[in-house]
Amino acid sequence: MLDVKVFPFNPLQENTFVVSDGEGRCAVIDPGCYTPEERDTLRAYIEDRGLKPELLLNTHCHLDHVFGNLFVAETWGLKPMIHPMEQRVLDFAPASGLMWDLPFDHYGGEVGHLVPGIPVEIGGHRLQVLFIPGHSPGHVGFHCEEQGFLISGDVLFREGVGRTDLPGGDPGTLLRSIREVLFRLPDDTVVYTGHGPSTTIGWEKRHNPFIASL
Repeated sequence: MLDVKVFPFNPLQENTFVVSDGEGRCAVIDPGCYTPEERDTLRAYIEDRGLKPELLLNTHCHLDHVFGNLFVAETWGLKPMIHPMEQRVLDFAPASGLMWDLPFDHYGGEVGHLVPGIPVEIGGHRLQVLFIPGHSPGHVGFHCEEQGFLISGDVLFREGVGRTDLPGGDPGTLLRSIREVLFRLPDDTVVYTGHGPSTTIGWEKRHNPFIASL
């Protein structure tokens, strides 16, 4: 069984995830640790439990989701895995940090590429890579069909959706991603969002006020 640990990090309260398999292997998803204290919190959780990070995954590359990429890469010898269409977003992240008055040490090294339809694995457990653009051009989600959960990044929130006014965002594309990809998942799928509390697909079908307005 996979365990999902959530850390709300940085001034934007982005959700960072450590997904572990119960046998010591784990993935770090969207590391948003910004301060030294937040980096220490993430490292202590991993080290205290004897976990070995094997994957560094980004749902997308807006600055609050990549603040900790360099730290994770250097600490555990990993390279970020992103959708190829997120490379420009990743490259722009340092300039975006200056615009938000949130400068940070940026990861500028080699990246790996996520391919929708080809899963990533944590031990013997598979996370399907779903292509769900709209908030950003190469946004992906990670769906564990076996346990019925989704790590959605900033596409779908509890009674909310991701903003589309940033470069590469598009409201029509976002709506199609939600309706044609996410809403085809089972209603009891737990959605771990990029900000705020988790939700379920069924709840959002019934109660999300932004879907019809889009």
